[in-house]
Amino acid sequence: MIDRPENLEEFTPYLMNRIMARYNKGVETALKDAGITVAQMRTLAALAESGPCSINDLSVLTVIKQSTLSRSLDTMESAGLIRREAQDADSRVRTIILTDAGRATYEATWPAMLTMRDTMLRALNDNERMQLNKMLLSIFYDIRHHEF
Repeated sequence: MIDRPENLEEFTPYLMNRIMARYNKGVETALKDAGITVAQMRTLAALAESGPCSINDLSVLTVIKQSTLSRSLDTMESAGLIRREAQDADSRVRTIILTDAGRATYEATWPAMLTMRDTMLRALNDNERMQLNKMLLSIFYDIRHHEF
């Protein structure tokens, strides 16, 4: 017999996926007025926190496939939000850098991310939120394939 939950809401990965899909839909709506996508916001946030990085590292940090991220970066570069600089030894390898306009967009739109987070976690008190984050980090650190 197959070991499975009574219903899908008891299957943690399914539930996490549903929650994040709903969160992303809300964020998508909130970011639309700013003219950026959820993927672009993830990119701005990753660059703001981690600093310049390669597309490989940025793909891991943003959880976006490299081919999809590359197209998003094209749009962001055209909008002046990021710039790509060739690395010294190999001009094919580029470092992605947040511009001042990109930082300003990130700072202007980050409150929408916080609002959606607070909406998503409304049922939890501050201690429960900290506990949830701690548990999720434990899971994340256990299953990750990269050091970041």
